[in-house]
Amino acid sequence: MEKGYAEGAEKIQEYLDQQDNIQLYIGITGEAGAGKSTFVNAFRGVDNRDEGAAPTGCVETTTVVTPYAHPNYPNVTLWDLPGIGTTKFPADKYLKHVEFEKFDFFIIISETRFTENDVKLAKEIQKMKKKFYFVRSKIDNDLNAAERSQRDFSVEKTLSAMRENCVQGLQKQGVPATVFLVSSFDLHLHDFPLLQQTLERELPAHKRDMLLLATPNINLEIINRKKKAFQAKIKYYACLSAAGAAVPIPGLSIAVDLGLLVNVAIKYAIGFRLDKPSLEKLAATSDVPLSDLMAVINSPLAAVKITKGLVVKVLSTCTIISLSMLAEEGLKFMPLLGIPVAATISFTTTYKCLSMFLNTFADDAQRVFKKALGLDTSV
Repeated sequence: MEKGYAEGAEKIQEYLDQQDNIQLYIGITGEAGAGKSTFVNAFRGVDNRDEGAAPTGCVETTTVVTPYAHPNYPNVTLWDLPGIGTTKFPADKYLKHVEFEKFDFFIIISETRFTENDVKLAKEIQKMKKKFYFVRSKIDNDLNAAERSQRDFSVEKTLSAMRENCVQGLQKQGVPATVFLVSSFDLHLHDFPLLQQTLERELPAHKRDMLLLATPNINLEIINRKKKAFQAKIKYYACLSAAGAAVPIPGLSIAVDLGLLVNVAIKYAIGFRLDKPSLEKLAATSDVPLSDLMAVINSPLAAVKITKGLVVKVLSTCTIISLSMLAEEGLKFMPLLGIPVAATISFTTTYKCLSMFLNTFADDAQRVFKKALGLDTSV
């Protein structure tokens, strides 16, 4: 019986490790000065002035293929590619130059209209059976200029006209495509949420969660989708806990459970951007004091170093969970039915613990998001 539990646990752990090690490579390209580096930084939740940020400027700053790993999810890498107009390679040679085959998809960025070079590149990517997406950047500048110059200015009408102009320009050049209007300084506005959903939907299933978790909290919907992605894995962690309870070694089950709970709680904190570095960055970019963001957080596991001692302290306030963990330790030494019953209790207890952590983190993430935007923080 113990062997069966051990083999099952090994397979589950192997599956979870594979999920954590999935690679996602995103190629960011376009004409020189289109805002590629700023987009790379924004997607990664990195300020242009931060250490490790892609260098930005009013002139072309990318001259070689440069990878920028996500600070929280290093398997997600955005590759800042040289503007095609700045290289000596025509579109077809350009893709070989940047080793196109390693990318999951390309984002082609322009600050005004998409040029002949952009279209040639898109067609070559299409020939290679890769996905590409057109992003019209620096929307803030265009809206500000339109507001100053138009008597009957409307954000919706201006954005619609910009989008239609880009789409028509691409159609004339033989590339029917959707164009996403994006402000790298305000990802929650305009078309970035739609772009993210499109990317997630069109990625292979095994890579979708990696993209989702790496995406900043741009709206309440994405927080809910992260919660669902985390929820789907709780049963696997609970099975690992049950396997630990099936081994008749004193203290092993509790040790396994605590280590597992700590590791998963850390994943939740990082995924929902409730770790301290993420909250500090949000405070800086939103001009909302860190203390105000912290004031709407209920989870004692947010913005702190999560340790076994802290988890024990949190769980000690829940009498039923504490008693269940002690009961499973005693039951597994009983003959015949002891181990199956202990494993069942362990599975249920771990499932309840992680569900409790997840619900609290998700609710806190919603309140923090609303606070940063000056909205009502009730969930």
